[in-house]
Amino acid sequence: MGKLTRREVLGASAAALAAGNALGKVRAAKPNIVYIMADDLGYADLSCYGRREYKTPNIDSIATHGVRFLQAYANSAVCSATRTALITGRYQYRLRVGLEEPVGFRSKYGLPPEHPTLPSLLKKAGYGTTLIGKWHLGGLPNFGPLKSGYDHFWGFRGGALDYFTHKYGIANTDTDDLWDGDVPIHQAGYLTDLMGDRAVKEIGEYAKAGQPFLLSLHFNAPHWPWEGPQDEAESKRIKALVDRDGGSMKTYAGMVTRMDMQIGRVLKAIADARIANDTIVVFTSDNGGERFADTWPFTGKKTELLEGGLRIPALMRWPGHVRPGSTTEQVAISMDWMPTFLAAADAAPDPEFPLDGINLLPQLTQGAAPVSRRLYWRYHFNSQRAVREGDMKYLKIAGNEFLFNVADDPLERANLKQRQPEMFKRMVQSYEEWNATMLPDQSDISSGALGYADEL
Repeated sequence: MGKLTRREVLGASAAALAAGNALGKVRAAKPNIVYIMADDLGYADLSCYGRREYKTPNIDSIATHGVRFLQAYANSAVCSATRTALITGRYQYRLRVGLEEPVGFRSKYGLPPEHPTLPSLLKKAGYGTTLIGKWHLGGLPNFGPLKSGYDHFWGFRGGALDYFTHKYGIANTDTDDLWDGDVPIHQAGYLTDLMGDRAVKEIGEYAKAGQPFLLSLHFNAPHWPWEGPQDEAESKRIKALVDRDGGSMKTYAGMVTRMDMQIGRVLKAIADARIANDTIVVFTSDNGGERFADTWPFTGKKTELLEGGLRIPALMRWPGHVRPGSTTEQVAISMDWMPTFLAAADAAPDPEFPLDGINLLPQLTQGAAPVSRRLYWRYHFNSQRAVREGDMKYLKIAGNEFLFNVADDPLERANLKQRQPEMFKRMVQSYEEWNATMLPDQSDISSGALGYADEL
């Protein structure tokens, strides 16, 4: 990584937006888009959402200079399904790859190259497009970032990677998964730092070229194996990448704060390139948190359609468009980012593939009132189903059915299905009607139930 000290990065991040505004050029017609996504980060894992065990000042600064979502959801309680929805702007259950929750290395499925994507549509609108970090939407030779709209890719294709060896298996195995484009590479270093280095480099090059760009920065932190920047010995100790007996709250804090540090470098690079005024920055997570995550005030974790498995932090900064220090109650979901970014870039979706997500710009930039909507989920493990409508949520899990008011009862404890039978009946019917428009659910898909091993 660069030679900045942690203290310098933290200080620079606090001043980054002001510096970028002071030095910025005339506002570009098409804003740059920097989309940053953590992996398995819980709703309350940032200090601006209430985490007390550590601080995340750089990520928090996005909220300070922009908007913080209070009701943001992931499209799935696991990663590759959410990534399918994010890149297509549609429910993942419309694509066969979206039924692979998550996509395993042995899977024959992936994101079809012919399907329009966020990067491919922005590319048509004149954008440069780069993915740094996690892909997890199918392997070579049939699938990959460069086949689905990205000009550049630096990262890994699977679901998890050792932070030091960059293998999806244990040390001394031939399981390397670090790539520059379609070329496998070997590069020493802590993976979070390497991603930060690459992002800073890409921002500088795009700014020098004067081309609007989409930079998708998909960290693997804080996904297992739980290895902080000082834990290289841990990568040699563990006998399987699924770190069942490893990690600690201290390790988790080290992983998240190191990611925060690298995001500080990214924000500083944007300011130093004098493009802060012209750049949308988003930070969020791909699903709810796992073992060491804080999901308060919700219950449930990753792989569960309880609120803790679906609710995620989400922050957006766009100087001159989004009011600094604001919050929004708009119910949002991962697939909304595609129509939102396309609208900001004055780019059009493909009419042959209608979007399921909505454009959030009226609520975020024009002060429009939140719009009511229905959102749907399903997950094969324990035959889970869920619908959110207004403040109400229908949930089915392991054969048990519930009706919750998630605004009044975020822990999902008071089952209201007997007290509000008409609402319960309507939401069940709504789910069945929606589900009939999706690909059939496959509880025996190759990923398997709670497929930790296959997620790799």
